[in-house]
Amino acid sequence: MRIIAYLYSDPLLEPTPDRDLWGWEIDRVYQDLAIAAAPKQGKEPTIVPRQQWQQLLEDCRVDPADYLLLRRVEELGDSVQAVGDRLAELEALHIRLIVTEQATEAIPPTLAAQPILQSAGLQADLLKLLQQVQREQRSRRIRQGHAQNRVMALPPPGKAPYGYRRSKHRYIVDRSTAPVVKDFFEQFLLYGSLSGAVRYLAKRYGKKIAVSTGHRWLTNPVYRGDLAYQNGELVSDTHAAILSREEAAQIDRLLRRNRRLPPRTASAPRSLAGLVVCSECRSPMTVTRVSAPRRDREYLYLRPTVCTQRPKCGAIAYEKILQQAIERICEDLPRAVAGVALPDMGTIKQRLDGAIAAKQAILVQLPPLVTSGVLDQETADLRRYKLQTEIAALQGKLAQLPPANLKAIAQTVSIPQFWLDLSEAERRFYFREFIRQIDLIRHQETWKLKLMFIF
Repeated sequence: MRIIAYLYSDPLLEPTPDRDLWGWEIDRVYQDLAIAAAPKQGKEPTIVPRQQWQQLLEDCRVDPADYLLLRRVEELGDSVQAVGDRLAELEALHIRLIVTEQATEAIPPTLAAQPILQSAGLQADLLKLLQQVQREQRSRRIRQGHAQNRVMALPPPGKAPYGYRRSKHRYIVDRSTAPVVKDFFEQFLLYGSLSGAVRYLAKRYGKKIAVSTGHRWLTNPVYRGDLAYQNGELVSDTHAAILSREEAAQIDRLLRRNRRLPPRTASAPRSLAGLVVCSECRSPMTVTRVSAPRRDREYLYLRPTVCTQRPKCGAIAYEKILQQAIERICEDLPRAVAGVALPDMGTIKQRLDGAIAAKQAILVQLPPLVTSGVLDQETADLRRYKLQTEIAALQGKLAQLPPANLKAIAQTVSIPQFWLDLSEAERRFYFREFIRQIDLIRHQETWKLKLMFIF
């Protein structure tokens, strides 16, 4: 008994399947890849012929096979008619077909070399099979069209993001709306508050967006000059960016930092909001305002929100805790940075930059290779797409690196005058850049602070 297998796959839609996936004793595996040229204006894509299928038929005429293993029936052709023709070819060679990855109630487990319409039950099964093949072929053609657009780095279907308009082959900056998006990014970078940046847009430009929309703007690769597709792959430098790489890296760091805080404290006006925890009751401490009757002056206090002690832990003047927090960070931060075994950021950055430059150099070499005939256009397009996704992944790693000059920054931040010259919003930015939590340790009538740094 001779058993053979046939595999057909599209590299743009799925990883190339393993030839040994069957778990059977296979005499030979035939495998074709669907490599198609990207369709030009008004033309259909050119599909590479199934050379291995033709070889399978020639070999079976010389040395007949008993069984052919197949994952799915639609792999036999690109249309229902092509599938029917190939089933007829197998029938003429008396080869039984075994399908391994389709529901057995929808298709017969084997298609034997016998009259096909032998019974009403078989007719119904074959009708279901043809309907299923037709649906799969239609879905495959749609996915192939999207895959070919990805290879050509064309924008995905749908409306262009706010700040861009869609041209023939790419996004272009909309000069009327891009300044609004740019100003939104600058506000978030300046104050680290998403809600504050959303309110700023409504007040300055009358542009009302939801906070969730603002978060999508901050994380959308389109504003960084990249395209993200539904399969999760990212293609870099496909159009003009509104946000620079350095600004995008800072935004990502701010978003990661804000995720550690309670939702409403990320945009709280006071710099210590969401950072201070009482060591006695382990309750977070909130900023409260108290005003005296018939006086304009306000008094700020930090008090526990869910204190379980009896009597409850008392409130402490906000300004006193702020002053001691500044003193502690000026004294403790340089020691904490000096004691951290940081990797050599310069070397890591240099290695990533070198890898990106090497791949960009390969991209430059592709057009001459096509011109000289070493590569065909289809292979060059696929290679360019793979290189662009690899460059985007490397740029993502580069953006996640911490600052290379952390020790120098720590020395600057450790000057008391630096903190006194900042506004509360600016202090909030720097406190959250370095501090994960501040423990308020009480000793009867006195107290002190213990800073827990992010690193």
